[in-house]
Amino acid sequence: QVQLVESGGGLVQPGGSLRLSCAVSGGSLSDYGMAWFRQTPGKEREFVAMIRRTNDREYYEDSVKGRFTIFRVNAENTVYLQMNNLKPGDTGVYYCAGDGNFHTHSLWYRSAMEYAYWGQGTQVTVSS
Repeated sequence: QVQLVESGGGLVQPGGSLRLSCAVSGGSLSDYGMAWFRQTPGKEREFVAMIRRTNDREYYEDSVKGRFTIFRVNAENTVYLQMNNLKPGDTGVYYCAGDGNFHTHSLWYRSAMEYAYWGQGTQVTVSS
């Protein structure tokens, strides 16, 4: 009965910042590797960032490195995505995901198929 609820999306100008939140209920955030994906109409869901459950190591899609930061606050049961220096190409619906799985492939975190739990998404629009 794990549920994820995203919030924090909105309209922002290029170069601006947003912080997305993902609240976890029905389980403990510390039990899951957590990720953010994004999707635009007609395109596949794209990996953005992931943070491990074990050591909080972070992984990022190349285009967001140095601009986005994923972090968790276990006491709040919430994972965040801090997005700085936003670009129009960052526009999309952002989804929070939790794995809850054991993985056998390298780069598994880049695949949406590896995640068992998903939020409903929050819209991020970067436009002048």
